[in-house]
Amino acid sequence: MHFALALLVAIIVWRKGVWREWSKYHTTMMFFAVGNVTYNFLTANYFLWKMKPDFFPNHSITEMIYSFITFPSTALLFLSAYPESDTFKAVIHHVKWILIYVLIEWFFTTNDRMIYQHGWNLWWSAAFDVTMFPILRLHHKRPILTYGISVVLCVFWIWMFDVPVNVPIEQRHG
Repeated sequence: MHFALALLVAIIVWRKGVWREWSKYHTTMMFFAVGNVTYNFLTANYFLWKMKPDFFPNHSITEMIYSFITFPSTALLFLSAYPESDTFKAVIHHVKWILIYVLIEWFFTTNDRMIYQHGWNLWWSAAFDVTMFPILRLHHKRPILTYGISVVLCVFWIWMFDVPVNVPIEQRHG
């Protein structure tokens, strides 16, 4: 299912022709990728959510596909179709993408392709998505401001779910 999603998103990017605009949105696409890689690094022994591999051999490869294909491609799709001058349409655009992400995640959890741990659930994911899409838009317009806001949000999530980021490396791999 994870491979199918990555393939589907790549096909949509190609069919819509938005791949031609990749350089305009490249920094935000990479911001999204780095965010997912950072999550995987910080929570390596304390995942709040985890993709269960299907086509790919393990969790790490599955997450690399998300980090470097699925998430950058969805950022490209989200930003390239963003309604610049109409606030109502922009809100609808955000809601549409939040619903897409929540529905895909719901499908994955009900089909045992994604698991939650340590108190995380679909509602927390929806709350995360509600912040994530505006952050992606803000990053495209004001990246420096977004880095500061992202650090604050990251600290909040780490605190909220008591993620043990200060565990010595020797204990993490032992």
